Amino acid sequence: MAEAPVLVISNRGPISFSFGDDGGLVAKRGGGGLVSSLGPLVRDIGATWMAAAATDADVAAAAEGVIEAEGYKFRSLAIDAGKYQMAYDVVSNATLWFLHHGLFDLSRRPRLDRRWREAWDAYRDVNHAFAQAVIDEAPEGAIVLVQDYHLALVGTWLAQKRRDLRAVHFSHIPFCEPGALRVLPSDVAEELLVGMGSHASCGFHSRRWAANYEACCDEVLGFTPATFVAPLSPHYDDIAARAAEDDCVREQRWVEEVKGDRALIVRVDRIELSKNLLRGFWAFEDLLRTRAEWRGRVIFLALVYPSREGLADYLAYRQEVESVAKVINDRWSTPGWTPIILDTSDNFPRSIAALTRYDVLLVNPVRDGLNLVAKEGPVLNACNGVLVLSREAGAWDELGPVALEVNPFDVSGTADVLATALTMAPGERATHAATLTKLASARVPRHWLDDMLAVAGASHGLPDVAITRSTKGHAGS
Repeated sequence: MAEAPVLVISNRGPISFSFGDDGGLVAKRGGGGLVSSLGPLVRDIGATWMAAAATDADVAAAAEGVIEAEGYKFRSLAIDAGKYQMAYDVVSNATLWFLHHGLFDLSRRPRLDRRWREAWDAYRDVNHAFAQAVIDEAPEGAIVLVQDYHLALVGTWLAQKRRDLRAVHFSHIPFCEPGALRVLPSDVAEELLVGMGSHASCGFHSRRWAANYEACCDEVLGFTPATFVAPLSPHYDDIAARAAEDDCVREQRWVEEVKGDRALIVRVDRIELSKNLLRGFWAFEDLLRTRAEWRGRVIFLALVYPSREGLADYLAYRQEVESVAKVINDRWSTPGWTPIILDTSDNFPRSIAALTRYDVLLVNPVRDGLNLVAKEGPVLNACNGVLVLSREAGAWDELGPVALEVNPFDVSGTADVLATALTMAPGERATHAATLTKLASARVPRHWLDDMLAVAGASHGLPDVAITRSTKGHAGS
């Protein structure tokens, strides 16, 4: 148990609600990477978790205050649905995500028009609603762990109204360079940085992302707020136990049947623009084109699941992913051999099974805050698999000394690295796999939580950034 009361604040919570047959509330455990990693730890320390209400039942639960369910103390926050949707879709996902992952096609996007300004106002209002709940309910001297880019502005009001709190902000995504930040209007960029800097410290998975944030603050604000680096890790015992369950064992047999006596390249990802699925397929086709000996002898199993399909860019990207895989298969397939097996069914047991059986794991994001798959794969794999890893993933900091490096934009270079991975000698593969496993398992999720708690616990209240650098009159709204 932490010495001070702990509150965890995030967009998505560990609990969702529905209405039972009698009209009463029924709680069930939520999903998502943050919840799966952080959830058990929050229960262990007796923290209270606050998150936005997503359904009518969640809104009803909000009226009851803190609810104890599924082992959690959980507070659902009822937020205006229209404002939340604008904040989530337009600002969080279509602006900040694209900005920090370097995804904008700058000749066309972003379009920062009056509708976008309304969305930014909504983003501010959503952050203020979270902050007000903390201001009203947090015990004296509480530790507040604010999670991710959806809630970058919460610290602004906490620093003004509750200087006694020890709040840290943690970004699970990358942070852009100062040049990229210039895409945002000057007042918005300042408001964003002030909001984050009003916490006692800001955490990142990689020193690179922390350095980018510091450089942006130095350029825009004229000083550098406190930062810390704390890479997250999966719950290895949990995923190993999951891999031994019946449904995963059945899927392992399916993977073995698909693989046969061929080499197996695997990727497990969301269908998300930053994950770089298209260049992965193009690199695989380059391998087949330039190295005829691999035709019919290797299969690329792509287990990728839909994401954010309420946004047009994501729908279009999924269609392109499916189209490119089909074109490659039409071009290279032979009787009994389909080069790319594309599965978009979101089959979690199959994904776990594939990670235990790959010969090569391809993780080639354009940019990634961390990438847990790059850590899960080496720990789960039982085939001395080789990790091919983008240097743009935050996990590169930990795994880069051993993983095979790829520039995610270099298609022919990625093909060459795939060929190297496929032809690595057995002894070298065994050493590679053992060393990767050691590096990937050096930290556990509790280390990450302890890092946040230590930073928060060492603070003496919140800084005066939000007071000395008010943002065009918005800070105290």
